[in-house]
Amino acid sequence: MKVTRTSKAWMQEHLSDEFVKRAQKEGYRARAAYKLIEIDDKDKLIKPGMTIVDLGSTPGSWSQVAVQRLKAKDSQEINGKVIALDILDMTPIAGVTFIQGDFRDEAVLKQLQAAINNKPVDLVIADMAPNISGVKDVDQAGAAYLTELALEFSKDWLKPNGNFLVKVFIGAGFDEIVKTMRLHFSKVVTRKPKASRDRSSEVYLLGIGRK
Repeated sequence: MKVTRTSKAWMQEHLSDEFVKRAQKEGYRARAAYKLIEIDDKDKLIKPGMTIVDLGSTPGSWSQVAVQRLKAKDSQEINGKVIALDILDMTPIAGVTFIQGDFRDEAVLKQLQAAINNKPVDLVIADMAPNISGVKDVDQAGAAYLTELALEFSKDWLKPNGNFLVKVFIGAGFDEIVKTMRLHFSKVVTRKPKASRDRSSEVYLLGIGRK
């Protein structure tokens, strides 16, 4: 495949990216780890003893952060559970139960429910994005649909006062998602971590306190 000027520029930017360098140095699978780290440092979402569901987990950097933060201070013991799900395969992470499958598939959702022992969870994190087609409206609709599914799962399976963190893209359907989340959470806030590139329309919505 011919390397275009655009892909060359992207690769150059990627390799000189401070978060890419940090991820390589600190053993994270992707720069996205720093998005969750920054949000969790601010909002204190992850605490030992929790059950956490990570939707759209591959390559696994958010699961890595979740597992680390489930460890009590000065301990290597994981106190809690992380259940991760993605349509793509994910290299195993100690302390993470991984399910490979399409989140839109009812049978896969049943597997996920079995993995949480059909019990409510403390936190749902979702860094999902659809396969990009390049057609803006199609991609926006695909992203909004994934967000809606993640929100549906959270409505059904979060404990009262549980929290929900999801990636969204500003554009068509964004206001609708915020409005819906406000019906189900005591507070909804927007987060744009430093590791989220300025030119990207992605932001993270945090639903605090499941009603």
